[in-house]
Amino acid sequence: MPFKLQVDIVSAEAQIFSGKAERVVAPSVNGELGILPHHAPLLARLKPGMVRIVVDGDTEESVFVSGGLIEVQPHVVTILADTAQRSKDLDEAAARTAKKRIEKELAGHRPAPADYARLKAELDLAIAIVRSLEHLRDLKRRR
Repeated sequence: MPFKLQVDIVSAEAQIFSGKAERVVAPSVNGELGILPHHAPLLARLKPGMVRIVVDGDTEESVFVSGGLIEVQPHVVTILADTAQRSKDLDEAAARTAKKRIEKELAGHRPAPADYARLKAELDLAIAIVRSLEHLRDLKRRR
């Protein structure tokens, strides 16, 4: 039996995933992290995107995180997400609609700085959801 990682993904609302995995791929602010068993200890900030968990060979779980922290130990990966959802629970149509609405709102007038920051964060999140789901579809097509 090959070595496996214990992977735990939690948010403020719930534990999203807990189980063994062959590898994990996560979106850090400094680039994509690929983690295998016996990885060197690491602590990094995550940006919005998809965490891919290869459970066994071709079996993969995907969890969208809006940001957070990842802690890696040689046999344990812990992700403390700001918010997290399994990819199957994401609504791509709603994310596309939100993206269009926010882009229209930003183009229509110059909002106050606080409103601009909020709208920009919402726009970045909607774009990350759409891109993540498109990327997952591309990966599935290649297999």
